[in-house]
Amino acid sequence: METAFQIALIVFSFLLGLLVLMHKGKGGGLSDMFGGGMQSSVGGSSVAERNLDRITVVVGLIWASIVVVLGLLMKS
Repeated sequence: METAFQIALIVFSFLLGLLVLMHKGKGGGLSDMFGGGMQSSVGGSSVAERNLDRITVVVGLIWASIVVVLGLLMKS
Protein backbone atom coordinates (compact mmCIF):
# COMPACT_ATOMS: atom_id res chain seq x y z
CA MET A 1 0.00 0.00 0.00
CA GLU A 2 2.90 2.29 0.76
CA THR A 3 4.27 1.70 -2.73
CA ALA A 4 0.97 2.72 -4.31
CA PHE A 5 1.01 6.02 -2.40
CA GLN A 6 4.63 6.62 -3.41
CA ILE A 7 3.75 6.10 -7.07
CA ALA A 8 0.71 8.37 -6.68
CA LEU A 9 2.95 11.01 -5.09
CA ILE A 10 5.33 10.90 -8.05
CA VAL A 11 2.46 11.18 -10.55
CA PHE A 12 0.75 14.04 -8.69
CA SER A 13 4.07 15.87 -8.20
CA PHE A 14 4.70 15.77 -11.93
CA LEU A 15 1.11 16.84 -12.67
CA LEU A 16 1.27 19.69 -10.16
CA GLY A 17 4.51 20.93 -11.69
CA LEU A 18 2.97 20.93 -15.16
CA LEU A 19 -0.14 22.74 -13.96
CA VAL A 20 1.90 25.45 -12.23
CA LEU A 21 4.01 25.96 -15.35
CA MET A 22 0.86 26.33 -17.47
CA HIS A 23 -0.26 29.40 -15.52
CA LYS A 24 0.16 32.81 -17.08
CA GLY A 25 2.57 35.14 -15.32
CA LYS A 26 0.92 37.78 -13.14
CA GLY A 27 3.81 40.25 -13.32
CA GLY A 28 5.65 41.98 -10.53
CA GLY A 29 8.59 39.60 -10.67
CA LEU A 30 12.18 39.95 -11.77
CA SER A 31 11.17 39.94 -15.43
CA ASP A 32 9.44 43.31 -14.94
CA MET A 33 12.71 44.88 -13.84
CA PHE A 34 14.28 44.05 -17.19
CA GLY A 35 11.36 45.07 -19.41
CA GLY A 36 9.59 41.73 -19.56
CA GLY A 37 6.39 43.11 -18.09
CA MET A 38 5.67 45.75 -20.70
CA GLN A 39 2.50 44.05 -21.89
CA SER A 40 -0.75 44.70 -20.08
CA SER A 41 -3.67 42.34 -19.84
CA VAL A 42 -6.72 43.87 -21.46
CA GLY A 43 -9.39 41.60 -20.01
CA GLY A 44 -9.90 39.78 -16.78
CA SER A 45 -9.15 36.13 -16.27
CA SER A 46 -10.83 33.86 -18.76
CA VAL A 47 -12.85 30.76 -18.00
CA ALA A 48 -9.92 28.55 -18.97
CA GLU A 49 -7.61 30.32 -16.50
CA ARG A 50 -10.14 30.03 -13.69
CA ASN A 51 -10.61 26.34 -14.43
CA LEU A 52 -6.84 25.89 -14.47
CA ASP A 53 -6.68 27.60 -11.07
CA ARG A 54 -9.33 25.26 -9.67
CA ILE A 55 -7.67 22.16 -11.07
CA THR A 56 -4.31 23.27 -9.67
CA VAL A 57 -5.81 23.78 -6.20
CA VAL A 58 -7.52 20.37 -6.26
CA VAL A 59 -4.34 18.61 -7.42
CA GLY A 60 -2.36 20.49 -4.76
CA LEU A 61 -4.77 19.36 -2.04
CA ILE A 62 -4.60 15.77 -3.24
CA TRP A 63 -0.79 15.99 -3.30
CA ALA A 64 -0.71 17.35 0.26
CA SER A 65 -3.05 14.63 1.51
CA ILE A 66 -0.88 11.94 -0.09
CA VAL A 67 2.16 13.40 1.68
CA VAL A 68 0.32 13.27 5.03
CA VAL A 69 -0.86 9.69 4.46
CA LEU A 70 2.62 8.58 3.44
CA GLY A 71 4.04 10.21 6.56
CA LEU A 72 1.56 8.35 8.73
CA LEU A 73 2.24 5.05 6.95
CA MET A 74 6.00 5.41 7.34
CA LYS A 75 5.66 6.36 10.99
CA SER A 76 3.87 3.14 11.89
